[in-house]
Amino acid sequence: MGVAQEATRRFPHLRLAVLEKESGVGLHQTGHNSGVIHSGVYYKPGSLKARTCVEGAAAMVAFCQQHGIPHEICGKVIVATAESETAQLKVLEDRGRTNGLQGLRMLTPQELREFEPNVAGVAGLHVPSTGITDYKMVTQKYAELTRSRGGAVYLDSQVLGIRASGEEFVVETKGGVYSGKYLINCAGLFSDRISQMAGVEPEVRIIPFRGEYYDLTPERKHLVRGLIYPVPDPRFPFLGVHFTRRIHGNVDAGPNAVFAFKREGYARTDFSMRDTLGSLSFPGFWKMAAKYWKSGVDEQFRSVSKGAFVKALQRLVPDIRESDLTPGGSGVRAQAVTNEGALVDDFKFAQSRNMLHVYNVPSPAATASLAIARILVDTASSTFGWREDGAGPGVPA
Repeated sequence: MGVAQEATRRFPHLRLAVLEKESGVGLHQTGHNSGVIHSGVYYKPGSLKARTCVEGAAAMVAFCQQHGIPHEICGKVIVATAESETAQLKVLEDRGRTNGLQGLRMLTPQELREFEPNVAGVAGLHVPSTGITDYKMVTQKYAELTRSRGGAVYLDSQVLGIRASGEEFVVETKGGVYSGKYLINCAGLFSDRISQMAGVEPEVRIIPFRGEYYDLTPERKHLVRGLIYPVPDPRFPFLGVHFTRRIHGNVDAGPNAVFAFKREGYARTDFSMRDTLGSLSFPGFWKMAAKYWKSGVDEQFRSVSKGAFVKALQRLVPDIRESDLTPGGSGVRAQAVTNEGALVDDFKFAQSRNMLHVYNVPSPAATASLAIARILVDTASSTFGWREDGAGPGVPA
């Protein structure tokens, strides 16, 4: 929806249609994420993630202010729980400063407890620009703005097939048949399949990873004032289990990262034969599994053992007990994996004919959605010949 609202803002003469699979917008990755407005401290300088996150975070705060969407700049602490992690903590500080973050501050154990009294750590990094919001509300506002500018948002319109017809694409959906000269594929968990429907073999395969959360009980959520993160393992794009105070008052603990047997598999029992075989038949999956099998076993064990999950959380907040946690929500990350088994870390876009494909946009995609939309619409404008004065052709869908 971010791309749609940006396109209709800049090119109001274009006839634009969003084809949404579900009965509402933001019901999958967007509606299941942590709600964090990320700062950009984690991402490699010069990467798309770094550039769009820092720009996008500022734009997101301004957007929330403009449209009355609940948000708060609460800051976060990244905690080194062992001396062996302090070097990586300093790397994060340097990376954040290079990315343009202001106010970063290394913390002693005593200073760390001034921000989070219940945290245990040998050092910390305070990131004051991190915030929280409700991205489902943000996405709903994107849809509202799209419609108000003449765009259409068709719900219950799962794409079943795409075929070329002259200079146009014909898109068959459960809700009807639509045609357009240009297509922008922002299908998230199904972006590779949409690409294949259009006759384009993607360079990557989407492998779903489920992240499972617990909630702190109301009487124990005082243990966490804001956001508490561990020092991440640089080998993985996942940040590790952490604590997140949500904009509506509850506190999440998690997530883990386990292979999902269904692309929209939010429960452990969710299963799709097609999705599972699609992952297991991909050579890159097995190469990835061979590299990271030990970490995968650890994550799976935390999924089935609440005690193991609690033990991981206790590295950050020792006072956490099993009785403090109740089952929370879950989300599914659309992780792009290469044929060589590499986890694609940066955002990944591609182009074919009159199509743009958005293959890999995991966290911080929600934070960066306005910046990502600007890049994609810039690309569409230059590639497809759209002109803001209305002279160019175009019927994006």
